[in-house]
Amino acid sequence: MSTDPTAQDSPDDQPLNTVDALVQLSFLIQRVLATTGAAHDLSIVQIRLLGILRDRQPGMLELGSRLGLDKSSMTGLVSRAEKRGLVRRSPSPHDGRGVLVTATPLGKRLTDLCAAEITRRVGELTARLTEAERARLTRLATAVVRTDQGG
Repeated sequence: MSTDPTAQDSPDDQPLNTVDALVQLSFLIQRVLATTGAAHDLSIVQIRLLGILRDRQPGMLELGSRLGLDKSSMTGLVSRAEKRGLVRRSPSPHDGRGVLVTATPLGKRLTDLCAAEITRRVGELTARLTEAERARLTRLATAVVRTDQGG
């Protein structure tokens, strides 16, 4: 920034509007996910799948809903992950036609590796923020995410 009080700020010095800021943030996060995934031969959707399986054993229908995938796409995604030894399918004890998906020990190890890498990289993105700013960003992002989940 210039010390000349009559100089105008460049467009890059101006704050982004809400839409542009969120879209640009999304691009940054997508790059973190893509780069992390590429290092482990995983797509973003495969990282998302493993992330969902960290703390639950959902059925195919729930997985498809969470990932925004139709039945055939979900089946293909799980089949590819199963061939790599990352997940396994088992019959649902509550629904004779249902299938549950679980991360294998290999899938869990890969999930933990990716989660640590993503945490480190996102931490680098937010390193210049104060603790209070990071907490506020977390609260605001949580509110946006929960609004979407409720609608």
